[in-house]
Amino acid sequence: MTPTALTRRPWWRRIDYFMVAIVSAAVLATFLPARGAGVEVVDWASKITIAILFFLYGVRLQPAETLAGLKHWRLHTVILAFTFVAFPIVGLALRVAVPGLINEDVYRGLLYICLLPSTVQSSINFTSIARGNVAGAIVSASASNLLGVFLTPLLAIALMNTTGNADVGLGSIVDLVVQILLPFILGQLSRRWTAEFVTKHKKLKLFDQVSIVLVVYSAFSEGVREGIWGMVSVRDIAALIAGNESQTMISQGSFCISDYCGFLAEK
Repeated sequence: MTPTALTRRPWWRRIDYFMVAIVSAAVLATFLPARGAGVEVVDWASKITIAILFFLYGVRLQPAETLAGLKHWRLHTVILAFTFVAFPIVGLALRVAVPGLINEDVYRGLLYICLLPSTVQSSINFTSIARGNVAGAIVSASASNLLGVFLTPLLAIALMNTTGNADVGLGSIVDLVVQILLPFILGQLSRRWTAEFVTKHKKLKLFDQVSIVLVVYSAFSEGVREGIWGMVSVRDIAALIAGNESQTMISQGSFCISDYCGFLAEK
């Protein structure tokens, strides 16, 4: 669609309703966070939605696409390098902003975020929404999270001056397998009966966006229950937004490099 045609569309069709839903979920959680029994309801709703989402990914992807995603080692190498090397370096570099721009507690939070892999559902959802390499994203995100169970505690001990034994978090591995990998495999195995139905019903792709909105509401609800808005100042929030934008730019750069690696892999 040309820019001229885009500007001729009614204003209500130019609104990014997905972004509106994300912001609305954050605002709703700020004033009406999940509490009591609602916490468990939201938690289970998120888990079930994510499981259905990955089942649908399994149905949509041809087995050949999945195999190609598994074999795309250049892509996975670049993603892992950015996750466990580039981002920790960025986190260490942010130390120069203490105490002029951010306080010590905020810095430690930002550094810890730089040591974590991205969530599997977010990585794959946004890749799907952008019409990217979903099969490659599933493999890379899953591998990052499995390795992160071991590498993130070790990096935290090395870079954050913490002591103690690293918790390997076997529960995280079980959650990853049961909630993500198993539904995806079942989706692949069921393609003979489900692929045509899923292909015809395009609105099923709304699960991509619904799962993100639920995760945002759940995360903000937890933060509000813990009194997050009373722990940070306006300056801290501004610094966090700036840090998040910087991380996003680096992430976009990593995916551009990954796409280039994919191009080389085809040669």
